[in-house]
Amino acid sequence: MTTTAETRDADDVRRNLLEFLKQRAKAEVEPDFDLFAGGLVSSLFALELVVHLENAFGVTVGGEDLKIDNFRTVDAMTALVVRSGGARG
Repeated sequence: MTTTAETRDADDVRRNLLEFLKQRAKAEVEPDFDLFAGGLVSSLFALELVVHLENAFGVTVGGEDLKIDNFRTVDAMTALVVRSGGARG
């Protein structure tokens, strides 16, 4: 089944992000794990996260949405995607 923005929910976003981190950062984390404090995310990797969110979920991340707290945890990124209309809450 193809998942679209209209049918995607927060759990789908969370699963996608956890898998992305597993593949790219070679780490399995909990959704509330602080990626920056844990040393998994550098400023360059943070940019990769922005690009991934935009490409995977069809959202535009800019302005106030670019603050670090929106990328600190998988839960925070999931909330950003939901707020941006890329998934249902």
